[in-house]
Amino acid sequence: MFKFLRVPERLFAIVMWIVSLLFASFLVALGGQLVGELPGVRQDVLVEDFIDRRADAAIAARLAVEGERVAALEREREPLQQAVDTAGAAEATQRRAFDAWIATRTATTDPAQDPEVVERTRRLEALVAQQRAAVQRVEAVDARLIAARQARDSLERERGALRDAAQPAYERARFATELRVFGIRLAITLPLLVLAGWAIARRRKSEYWPLWRGFVLFAALTFFVELVPYLPSYGGYVRSVVGIVASLVAGHYTIRWMRGYVARREAEAQRSVTERKRTLGWEEALKRVNASICPGCERPLVATPGAAATTVNYCVHCGLQVYDQCDGCGGRKNAFFAYCPACGERARADGGAATAASSA
Repeated sequence: MFKFLRVPERLFAIVMWIVSLLFASFLVALGGQLVGELPGVRQDVLVEDFIDRRADAAIAARLAVEGERVAALEREREPLQQAVDTAGAAEATQRRAFDAWIATRTATTDPAQDPEVVERTRRLEALVAQQRAAVQRVEAVDARLIAARQARDSLERERGALRDAAQPAYERARFATELRVFGIRLAITLPLLVLAGWAIARRRKSEYWPLWRGFVLFAALTFFVELVPYLPSYGGYVRSVVGIVASLVAGHYTIRWMRGYVARREAEAQRSVTERKRTLGWEEALKRVNASICPGCERPLVATPGAAATTVNYCVHCGLQVYDQCDGCGGRKNAFFAYCPACGERARADGGAATAASSA
């Protein structure tokens, strides 16, 4: 970008780019803070705002009661279940001991009539009865717990039904909020974009262009950061309309610019070579010739191919001379050089070289 500039000019161009970026960054920071403080740009619509508050409060109160009831029954059930587990373990231990004792019992009388057998059997049956009673108490609590949970689930379904009933109103309000936020941001962003477009079209040659360039960068960042993320997405209507309008505007001005460019090139081709060289920018002309592009018509510099190849001195499209001979040493040089790079002879003052020399 800065290849054809003098060293001080390169440094100045770099400094001006830094100024543009700093100016744009401070504008972006200020703009973001101002937009964040504007009333109406925050999207704080909640579905709870559209629920029947009295009905929801009543259900919430009943739900709290049922929730506490469930928690109390669960607390009541826990020690009962521990008692069942303890009774079951005691009964199992006693039964194993009884079975082992019966297996090793040797008696001359009928074991069924043995008093010790009867006593051990009675104690085992007592343990079984305790276990059964503990299980019954747990089952009774489980029945109450099931009823409490069913009541709680029913209340939760009622509350969900209230939320579902409020959903359409919430969706409408959210859509309206999105449109309002988008409208506010569009009202802020659109003038910035228009002013940025005007600056690009009219202020690119201004001595204050670095500051205008910073403003253009600020406007572009504002568009992509403050507007594009907030385009409403319902059906894509707004996004599509914005895209269509932007495409039409961009296409219109692109076509106009292209027509004007072609007309300027055609008019340029009708002027004399000397006039064309005099009006061409020296640095831009050097850049284009170095890239094998004609500075006048901006078409490639074409040489004759094959064995009869010729050295390109003129553009075959518009006839502009791009290379000539030095008056001092007779060497071939760029026609836009102010001085011969071989001998230092000043170029003839009959075209772009003279203009370049006077401006050097």
